[in-house]
Amino acid sequence: MRRITSPFHLRTLVHRCISSSSATNQTHHLHLHLHLPQQQPLSKPHFFTSPFSTTFRSFSSSQNDDIEETNAHSLSSELVKELDAESLSIPQRLDLSFSHVTLTPSLILTTLNLSPEAGRTVLGFFNWVKSKESFNLDDEVVSFFVDYFGRRKDFKAVHDVLSDGVGINGRKTLECMVDRLVRAGRTTQAVAFFENMEKDYGFVRDLDSLKLVVSRLCEHGFASYAEKMVKSLASEFFPDEYICDMLIRGWCIDGKLDEAQRLAGEMYRGGFEIGTSAYNAILDCVCKLCRKKDPFRLQNEAENVLLEMEEKGVPRDVETFNVLITNLCKIRKTEDALNLFYRMAEWGCNPDETTFLTLIRSLYQAARVGEGDEMIDRMKSAGFGDALDKKAYYEFLKILCGIERIDHALSVFAKMKEDGCQPGLKTYDLLMGRLVAHNRVDKANALYKEAESNGLAVEPKAYMVHPRFAKKKPTAVKKEKKRLTLPEKMARKRTKLKKIRLSFVKKPKKMARRAF
Repeated sequence: MRRITSPFHLRTLVHRCISSSSATNQTHHLHLHLHLPQQQPLSKPHFFTSPFSTTFRSFSSSQNDDIEETNAHSLSSELVKELDAESLSIPQRLDLSFSHVTLTPSLILTTLNLSPEAGRTVLGFFNWVKSKESFNLDDEVVSFFVDYFGRRKDFKAVHDVLSDGVGINGRKTLECMVDRLVRAGRTTQAVAFFENMEKDYGFVRDLDSLKLVVSRLCEHGFASYAEKMVKSLASEFFPDEYICDMLIRGWCIDGKLDEAQRLAGEMYRGGFEIGTSAYNAILDCVCKLCRKKDPFRLQNEAENVLLEMEEKGVPRDVETFNVLITNLCKIRKTEDALNLFYRMAEWGCNPDETTFLTLIRSLYQAARVGEGDEMIDRMKSAGFGDALDKKAYYEFLKILCGIERIDHALSVFAKMKEDGCQPGLKTYDLLMGRLVAHNRVDKANALYKEAESNGLAVEPKAYMVHPRFAKKKPTAVKKEKKRLTLPEKMARKRTKLKKIRLSFVKKPKKMARRAF
């Protein structure tokens, strides 16, 4: 009888016993008595390693994910329940049912995403999370609750969350709060929030936070509010070049080119240097206005902006060429966009993933499918193959199906799978619909079975076959009347006249016989 003082020694012994198949008599009489006294942890523990350790680890991680998802669904169902007058509060109910659950930021985020109809009940969930001593409430978790109520435009609840999170609120919560206010169209409230956020919620009020508010206002086209805010705070936070560029960009996003040029002139006279990003915004605004009013003036107006950049000594970058190529492709000037693409090296610029994707879409739209395939290969060789994801390939397939190039769409679909990009449900639905419209039902059924084998939740649908590709039913051929010759007409006429003449001849009456 052996005494084993360490579980690691026990594990080694068990593996030795299993591997030695020859000593069967020993295995039948093997009795293991475990005596595991409480010992201090070893300074240098020896861990047992096996070739299956990676498999066990991945299995345990997937099992933990399943457990977390189950807990999230249970919490969500509890939050969505209707409360009675006599029922317990949300924190008390959650304590009774979920005291054993280990909270993590991912679990909280999943629960909030699964509970869009919970409403103000989530405030009780926040109080319960905050009361858990085993969980450390941080800035990221508070931002989850701010984002949840911000999506609902319930800013009174957001005020309660931020008030309870004083001392915890940080950069992520600030970004989320400002973003939700601006996206809800509450620009005045966003400006007032910046004024009082340090006093009310404990946020740091500095130049970086000002840049955040200004950038969010300008990105959504509220440049007038951003400019007034910057000018009113100029004595406290003197604007830098980033703020100036963002203000110009905001006016351009709003489509007000005159205001952008006015502000650029004021800043240039004030000693600020207008950067490349501001000129790119002006160039994009000019191109959009030309596309809307007179597309034939686009190239001339864009050339004027580029000349102004050269006069001011502002260099071009990749974004400058992307703006020009994108707007040229939108007015179907694919050849001019390609010429500009080949001339990018003259200004020391190399194309990025946006350049390639824009040109590939434009080439497919122009039915230049061979050149589009070559551009895909060129994009991969340039090192941007990672940008060819499921979304990019879906856009290519949508364009090819729209111009009735189904066979080429199937070849691009095969290339998509070769690149290791797993097609989604929308991709299969698009291809099956177009194949059935072209009356290629067998190929559509093959794609349906392939989607099922890949584990996608496809459902049978009734797709319509286009009348152009539907098989027409054979129609009965009408016999054309043969044109009679003159002798045939005369013979038919004589026959008809004879019948008419005979119809008027009186038939003799039969004599009745007398009986003698």
